[in-house]
Amino acid sequence: MSMELEEIVRRYLAAAGAFGKQFPLDSLGLSKETIEDVFSGFDEDYHISRFFHLTCEGGATLQTIYRINGFPQTHVSIDAEIQSIL
Repeated sequence: MSMELEEIVRRYLAAAGAFGKQFPLDSLGLSKETIEDVFSGFDEDYHISRFFHLTCEGGATLQTIYRINGFPQTHVSIDAEIQSIL
């Protein structure tokens, strides 16, 4: 993976303000390719993926839809419990 878990969590918290808030993936300030690569990798790891909740919200455009392991996603929320593995 091109980014570390800690960096993604840091970016998420800086933008979302708190754990558990649904947040647009495109607001993480990363390229589409990076988001798809990093989150696909996290999604394949049970110890990480259980803390991530990816959704595909209506009204998204092609630029804001990301293919995470082949599934369209637009938003993420991260559980505070992820801190136990950082």
